[in-house]
Formats: sequence, C-alpha cells, structure tokens
Amino acid sequence: MNDIEIVDLSSDDELGEVDVKPVKLEPGTIGRTIKNRSVQSVKLLNSKTQTRKQASEENKSSNNALSTGQSSTSVLEQCQSPGDDAGVCSTSAVSPAPICRQFWKAGSYEGELGSKVSLQNSTNYLHVHPLFLHSNATSHKWAFGAVAELLDNAIDEIQNGATFVIVDKTSNPRDGSPALLIQDDGGGMDPEAMRHCMSFGFSDKKSKSAIGQYGNGFKTSSMRLGADVIVFSRHLDDRSLTQSIGLLSYSFLTKTGCDRIIVPMVDYELNSSSGTLDVLHGREHFTTNLSILLQWSPYSTEAELLKQFDDIGSHGTKIIIYNLWINNDGSSELDFDSDEKDIRISGDTTKVDTVPAWKAVNEQHIARRYHHSLRVYLSILYLRIPETFRIILRGEIVEHHNIADDLKYIEYILYKPQSGGSVEGSVVSTIGFLKEAPQVNIHGFCVYHKNRLILPYWHVVSYSDSRGRGVVGVLEANFIEPTHNKQDFERTSLFQKLETRLKEMTWEYWDYHCGLIGYQIKKKSQPPPSHVSSHFTGQSNIRESVGLNRTYMVSDRAKGRLVGVAEQSIPISHGRSTLGLPIKRKGLVDLVKIEKVKRQAGTCANTSQSLNAPANHLKDQETENLMEENRKLRAKCLEYDKRGEELTVKVEELKNEMVEVQREYERLLEELKVLGVVKDEEDGLGLIGHAADLRAGVRAGLTGVG
Repeated sequence: MNDIEIVDLSSDDELGEVDVKPVKLEPGTIGRTIKNRSVQSVKLLNSKTQTRKQASEENKSSNNALSTGQSSTSVLEQCQSPGDDAGVCSTSAVSPAPICRQFWKAGSYEGELGSKVSLQNSTNYLHVHPLFLHSNATSHKWAFGAVAELLDNAIDEIQNGATFVIVDKTSNPRDGSPALLIQDDGGGMDPEAMRHCMSFGFSDKKSKSAIGQYGNGFKTSSMRLGADVIVFSRHLDDRSLTQSIGLLSYSFLTKTGCDRIIVPMVDYELNSSSGTLDVLHGREHFTTNLSILLQWSPYSTEAELLKQFDDIGSHGTKIIIYNLWINNDGSSELDFDSDEKDIRISGDTTKVDTVPAWKAVNEQHIARRYHHSLRVYLSILYLRIPETFRIILRGEIVEHHNIADDLKYIEYILYKPQSGGSVEGSVVSTIGFLKEAPQVNIHGFCVYHKNRLILPYWHVVSYSDSRGRGVVGVLEANFIEPTHNKQDFERTSLFQKLETRLKEMTWEYWDYHCGLIGYQIKKKSQPPPSHVSSHFTGQSNIRESVGLNRTYMVSDRAKGRLVGVAEQSIPISHGRSTLGLPIKRKGLVDLVKIEKVKRQAGTCANTSQSLNAPANHLKDQETENLMEENRKLRAKCLEYDKRGEELTVKVEELKNEMVEVQREYERLLEELKVLGVVKDEEDGLGLIGHAADLRAGVRAGLTGVG
C-alpha cells in the first residue's frame, strides 16, 4: 500500500523509518521541474509492531483532540474498504447520504454513518468523527461572526508584517458556484504551522494582544460558512521558502464514509540552488494526498493548485471556502449580488416599529445595518486599526468607524472591578446619547476585548418608560474572557459585576441628562432621615449609602456626591473634582461623616440635629454651586449672543462690500468694451489714410516718369 502523510484524529502509534524521494511536477504545467534529491527521513505509523507498553501509552494519549501523524495505509484504499478495521478510516455498511447544503440540517443523517469503531491489535482507539466538524461549527449562530473569526487571524499577523486582508467573492472553477476568499500578506505558515492550524485546540499565539487563543477558530468558522475549505500558505524564513496546501473537506469525509477526520496536505520547498520546487515528505505521501486534493478541491490539476500562489507574494495565506451553505429557499446564505461592494446576509433588513417620521433614521442606523451588511460590521469590528493596515472588502477599503463618534453629551467613567478584595483591572467607558436621540430607539454598550468587538449594542437595561433610550456606551473589557465564538463573554462573577455596573451607569446617565434631549426630568425622591441605607434598584432613584470604603469628593456640578475608591466618572465638559476628575454620583448623605458627628455629639439629644446638619449643609452648598454654575452659563450665553450679533453685522457689511465690488466690476467692464470699439475705429482710419498716401505717391512717380 501507499505511504501517505495526513492529519489524523487517531492516537499516535510507534514510528518507524522510511526513505523519502522527491517527485516531479506534472510535465508542461508550470514550466518548473523538481530535481530528484534525498529528503530527510520521516517517521511513519507502525501499529503492527507495537509493544503492549507502547499501546498502553497511546491509549492514554488518545484523549487528545487531534494528533499530527503519518499512516502506513492509503486514505483512498481504506475509505473504500468497509471491512478493514485497521485502516485510517472505515465506512459504514450503509451508503452515506449526500451532504445537505443547508447548514442547520447538514449534521442530520439517516442510518448510522461511520458508526463502527476501528480496532488495531484488539485495542480501542478514540477518534473524532467528521460530524464533529459540523457540531463544532454550530457555535457560530451568525455567519458574520464566522467571517470575523477568520479576520482575527489576519489581524494577529500585523505583528509579522501584514498590511492588508482581502475579503472577496471568487468562484469554484468546477461548477462556477460562488466561493469566499480571505487572503492576507502576513508571515504565512510553514508545513508544521499548517498542521497546527488544521489541528483542534492547538494555538501558538503567546502574545497578550493576540485575539486568537483557543486554536479552534479556523475550523469552526470555515465549516460554518461552507462545507469545504482549501488553504494555501507561503512562508519565508532565513532557511527556506515553503509552500503548503491543506484541505478540510466535510464533503470528502462524509461522502467517502470516513469515521474520523482526515486532512490531506502537500508541501513544497524552494531549492535555492536550482530555483525549482522540491516535494517534502516523499513521493508516496505527496502522490496520495495530491490525488485527494485534485479530486475534492476546486482545482483538478497540480498546475491550477500552484497557480493560486501567484498573487500571494513572498509570504501570506489564502483561504477559499466553497460549497457555501444555502437557505431553505435555495438561495446562498451569503448574498454577493445585492451590492457589488458588499457581502450581505440574505433576507430583508429588520423592520422597525416606530413613528413614521423616525422610521428611516432607525432602519439606516449602523446599529441596525451591521446585522446584514458585512461592510458595516467590519467597520466597527475593531476598536483600533493601524494606519498601515487595510481591510479590503470586494476591492474597496473598509472605512474604520469609531462608535464613540456617534455620541453627544459624552462622559468618560472609570471602573475598576474588584474580586477577592483586589482590583482585577480598570476600564474607561465612554457613554453618551446617540446624535439622533431621541428619534432612535437604540441603546446598549459596545464591549470590546483586546481590540475586538464581542458584544455590539448589548442591552444591559430593558426600558418601558424610555428610561435609557438612546444611551450608548463603548468600552474595552480585557479583564473578562470571551466565549470560543467571540460573540459573548463567559458568565463569570466579574462579568456579572460589569453588567450591574453598566446598568447603573445607564440609568444614572439618563437621570442626569435626559432633559438635554427633550425628556422631562423626573423629580428624585429623597430618602427619609431615619433610613440609614437603601439599595439601588432598577426603577428607583433611591441611593444606598455605600459604606466605609467610599471617599467624599466635591465637584463643580454635584458636590456632596459619594464616589467609590475604585471608580469615578470622567466627563468631558462638566464638573471636575478636586483631583481634576468628575465623580460618580451616588447620593447626598455621607454616612462616614454622619457617624463621626454622632460620636462627637456624645448625647442622644444632639444626634438628630447632627444627622440633619450635614445633609442641610450639603443641600445648601449644592444649591449655591448650581446657582453659580447657572450664572456662569448665562454669562457665556450672553457673550455668545453678543458675538453672534457682531458676526451678523460683519456678514451684512461684507455682503454690501461684495455688491459694491460687483457694481464697480460691471462699470469697468463697460468702459473696457467702449475703449475696445474706439481703438478699432482708430486703427481703421489709420489704415485708410496710409492707403491714400500710398496711391498718391504711386501716381506722382508715374507722372515723373512720363
């Protein structure tokens, strides 16, 4: 049987030695030949010579999700032999059903596809069934979430010199069906890295800023978008230039009845002395894997496969996802036709039930359109993008959009979550009203993690009386961990604390600013003097006194508020604290000071007076500060009005000057025309006189001659 190299999900067996030889490329395909030479020997599986001890060790290691190994049997031969239990893959006695083109039904089959368990030397081996590719991909409920996962890999390549990532439509040359292309000019992958990419759970991204970390994103995202994906990667380092091609084909695995995941790959290395490509891992490995690629990939010849490297450059990666999933109505889930510069999700845009005059502004808002437009979603997918990097969607650069630019009356609020008595991190939240408020019924927080959008417009509050309507925030929360599909966060205690804080932040901001967009400010109820503490609730303005770890700070706008040691508000153009930063509004009573007053009074008779005095003093002080601020604002308004009147007068003067200049211009133009006519007449008379003199001279000359 032929020797092949695969990525297989069985356990690693004992490895033996075998000689490997290079193989020539197809003659006449690309004008390059492969020079015969000896390649370093590789280790192959040799299950028949295992010792019992080695088999025991392999059983322990078989719990790994995927191992990179080599098999001593042919993939094609074994997949075609239902009765062979010792092969790389086995088939069911029942013929496999054709793969369903609808994603959410592609994992359902009649019969028992690949239900047999392969045995080697009477030892059970754990395999990952091909249907796991589908079930694993169901973590992506949203197709754009899968696209974003693939772009994350390109963004992580910025540290390796990547300057662009291309997302575009291409076609399957076999049948002309649409396919999705994602290509970057990052460092690319050498053969080993390509195998790691195709493996489950392996990630070599050690950078703290790297978005990817679980080693599962490529598999889940590519299988969520289509049934099959082929990867081309070129890598250049000081030692060599390599080219690798790998195929992850759900169609191949299911239609051939394989009972484990097999990924055929071929690798080339540039021979610097001859300038030709040499095949790595031997002729038999190469030939068998290439035959699978040519049968199940979009390219039927080796020349077509290698041609895909022409536009990659010296390094980079190209991913082509084909046999894209379709909807129940037979249309492609990804719509390439509605907009030639965009990729959309098939289906109508969500309709908004609102006032007819406000319907258009709600439906066209970015918070609505990102659900259906990939261009809109990619514009907000990353909080920051280096100026040297471009996301190119269907031939046109995606313009980065900062959600904070959509806000008005902005405040910045610092939050430092605590766990077990220690601060876990810090985050500054940008919060404000949407510029279209109050016309839009959009609200929520856009939460990023390591620069990547995880929760867009997350509804932390549910309003029934407009409280919170139009309030939007932006923050980057690196102290909590996202789920594997990067569309949500793990529900840890820190996440729950963040959710509670953002809810309080929304209501607090609304209560103090809703009047700026036309809503009536509700009169806040004051807690009775006898109540020492009360809890902050979702629909109440009563604030709880916050204990001994709070400090008392004073701001121009709201003196007497309580601010937490670990968090405080930082608005743009509002009041400032004694430290130059505005404070978080929490209530009007400082229990720490009240307790001090109580202890100093020493008698019960003076307790009531001591309790009321600070509160009254705070109220008077707040009123005085508000009046002073009001006077300053009124003075500024008068100054602006005066300046406006001066500018109006200046505009009128300039208009009058322009009229006078226009009149002078017209007068001079008329004079110029008159002068032009006079000059023409003078020139004409001069010519007539000259002609008369000439004739007279001629006559005189003739007379003299006679």
